[in-house]
Amino acid sequence: MKRQPVIQSFGARRPQPHPQQSGGTAPTPAHPSTTRKANHQKNQSCFGFRKGGIFTANIQTAKRFDGITGSAIREIFKYLTTPGIISFAGGNPSPDALPDTLCADIARDVLLQDGKRILQYGATEGYPPFVESLTAYVKKHLGLTLEGDGILPTTGSTSGMDLLCKALVDPGDTVLVESPTFLGNMQTLRLYQTHLVGVPSDGEGIIPEALEELAKEHHPKMLYVIPNFQNPTGRTLNAERRRRVVEIAGKYGFIIAEDDPYRDLRYTGEHLPTLKSFDTQGLVVYMGSFSKVISPGLRVGYLIAEKGLLRKCTIGKQGTDLHTPSLNQAIVDAFIRRDLLDQHIESILPLYAEECRRMSEDMATLPGNPQYTVPEGGLFLFAEMAPEYNMTELFQKAVEKKVVYVPGTYFYPDGGHHNTLRLNFSNSTLEQIDDGLARIGSAMRK
Repeated sequence: MKRQPVIQSFGARRPQPHPQQSGGTAPTPAHPSTTRKANHQKNQSCFGFRKGGIFTANIQTAKRFDGITGSAIREIFKYLTTPGIISFAGGNPSPDALPDTLCADIARDVLLQDGKRILQYGATEGYPPFVESLTAYVKKHLGLTLEGDGILPTTGSTSGMDLLCKALVDPGDTVLVESPTFLGNMQTLRLYQTHLVGVPSDGEGIIPEALEELAKEHHPKMLYVIPNFQNPTGRTLNAERRRRVVEIAGKYGFIIAEDDPYRDLRYTGEHLPTLKSFDTQGLVVYMGSFSKVISPGLRVGYLIAEKGLLRKCTIGKQGTDLHTPSLNQAIVDAFIRRDLLDQHIESILPLYAEECRRMSEDMATLPGNPQYTVPEGGLFLFAEMAPEYNMTELFQKAVEKKVVYVPGTYFYPDGGHHNTLRLNFSNSTLEQIDDGLARIGSAMRK
């Protein structure tokens, strides 16, 4: 009988026992900067039969993945199945803030009203009723005229960032980012083989003087910035700096990617104007999202950009996901048209405000003289400890005490800053916040 070859998929690994089951310690996810110089030859080989007739396919992967280790947050998620674990690692909305019954009712309504169109292939440019209501929404809530700009629904704001990179950047282009900044979009930028340069920030956000010096030196293609309740720091870029940042972009000719998913989650203070509102040259691309205010599972966001650039993003989207699911767009459209969105946001703000206040108070009780911003909104607190507290190494001790956070090093484009950590408060009860911070404090005490 002729022996059939067995195909062994590349990258397959033998299942490993959980560290707590095997008596080992929990591994800390590797920082991208520690593996960026990995030898590309490890991904190279050929196709052929091994002795015994077993065929092994070792596929040569794209060089853009060299040094890309995946999201540190996603790596931490594997610990969440541990019984009794308290997680401050993700950026998840509270389960109590997810309007499941309302979404179910809306889904039934819109399918009965417009089901044939919703269930058919849709336009890449978006589900027409949603584009209409979204346009009115951003004009009213963001104060934008949209003169010379267009709107493109995206599959979450992360998709918007990917489309912008696809349309705008080439390998080797310099992109300026806040230091620290959101690690997920740093990974996206690295996959497009850009050169990331961190811009210093302080309690008021990115520092314009530092931005201008780096713009002179590096001639960047783009600046990536989160102006409201920044991820990870919780800081808000003040109004005067917003105007100045846009002015610098105009002077040196680079695009600003304004990522604003947390804007509506404001607990104190007044809303500030978007960077886009200061833009008179079509240099600011605004990325919005309904993930934090309705549901991250719906994956509905949007891009606002100069029409020529937006067209390139639309063409890029055709080859990425063709269009954002029409049913999901129709659900968000109903939230806007029925005036449900503002009502829902108002209903969840008191819960988040109380959780933010409790975590801010508990943070002050930790050893290591934590320095942190008490955010006016958003979902995160970020703390810098005394230098002798290595929060990357202490992560393993925290896991043993059944609490997880994100070591701050992963949010810095050049790594380092091991005495920092990010905590999320929106996905925990007040009791879990108290207990979890106490566990972190116990892990820090020697």
